[in-house]
Amino acid sequence: MDTGESTTGERDPEAGTSRRRGWRRWAMDTRPLRRPAYRRLWVSTIVTAVGSQLTAVAVPKQIYDITGSSAWVGAASMAGLVPLIVFALWGGAIADTMDRRKLLLITNSGIAVTSLLFWLQAFAGLESVAALMVLLALQQAFWGLNAPARNASIARLVPEDELPAASALGSTVMQTGQVAGPLLAGALIPVVGLPELYLIDALALCVTVWAVYRLPSLPPLAGTAIRRAGLKEIAAGFRYISGHTVLLLSFLADIVAMVLGMPRALFPQLAAQTYAPYGEGLALGLLFAAIPIGAVLGGLFSGTFSRARRHGWMVIGAVVVWGVAITGFGLSGSLWVAVAFLVVAGVADMVSMVFRGAILLSAATDEMRGRMQGVFTVVVAGGPRLADVLHGTAGSAFGPRTAVAGGGLLVVLVMLALAAAVPALRRYRV
Repeated sequence: MDTGESTTGERDPEAGTSRRRGWRRWAMDTRPLRRPAYRRLWVSTIVTAVGSQLTAVAVPKQIYDITGSSAWVGAASMAGLVPLIVFALWGGAIADTMDRRKLLLITNSGIAVTSLLFWLQAFAGLESVAALMVLLALQQAFWGLNAPARNASIARLVPEDELPAASALGSTVMQTGQVAGPLLAGALIPVVGLPELYLIDALALCVTVWAVYRLPSLPPLAGTAIRRAGLKEIAAGFRYISGHTVLLLSFLADIVAMVLGMPRALFPQLAAQTYAPYGEGLALGLLFAAIPIGAVLGGLFSGTFSRARRHGWMVIGAVVVWGVAITGFGLSGSLWVAVAFLVVAGVADMVSMVFRGAILLSAATDEMRGRMQGVFTVVVAGGPRLADVLHGTAGSAFGPRTAVAGGGLLVVLVMLALAAAVPALRRYRV
């Protein structure tokens, strides 16, 4: 048997190298981090991912403390959605007409100032829901302007063959933030108080602004026509999508998966009824955490798929696996089996995010990437909210487990039908 050692008792370096390469093939692909500019952008994403979740917990907590009403918490969420949609679309057009580094500096600074204003109102004991909703709308507007520029910049910082790896690195950080941020917020509130969560987020964003400041200039490429970012340019982005079938199908794949198959609106009912014997609180926490945990695991082992070249098939397969896993979750009477299915769904969601993101960056020209990312931001933000309405209604009409399983089955059928009817996504590769 080959032990990887020489006959003299010394370790064979070639054998060790081979084993390390084997492990690296399975682990996260970190090649993009060798590029200083991308590494700075990625580090800023780490700070933003955790810090933003502190504010995401603090705002609904403060609104509930003031009103004692979950309805007001829901209204605040919708107050943030509208400016996010509007400014993401506009921000995509702006990102295609100006230096993206400059836009990132402006918007990250705006988000930091907004977090500081959140802290001031909480520190002053203002207790105004209206003020909180205005600040939330302002924050989401800045975020809508920021996200398209941030995502569109990646294709200028790494080569095309590393786009899936870069997408996996960024998505893993964001998903980790969704798990770690709320846990950190829950631990900090009893110790430092709720107002300080806003202040920590504001201070963390200063690190983000510094990291963005260190990026190279990212102006429109030479030869790009000078334009104004208005309705005409936003409309041109939608025409571009409709004329490029691969891009259109990448958006449709996410809409199919999220709208038909995201069952989070039914988690409270399932925790209270189906999984009540396990403890309602435990069940609810596990259900909400399972998909992000699966996504993080998928990111940590993204070396298993990030080098794939058939990006279209990877999206199709990931969405189908998502649908199968959600169907299994709906049919599960055991909490632990249900959580396992949701973890699998989270892994599939990560794979889908990685390759949809790579397709958007590689299939679109640089002068259109900002607008593509603006639409992407709207789809990612709006799809789960539409799913909440659809699944909540279906759950009330047919029961939660039937609604979940039916939604997952629809995801599989619709995705396979799209893939069969339109071959462009199946054929797409880099």
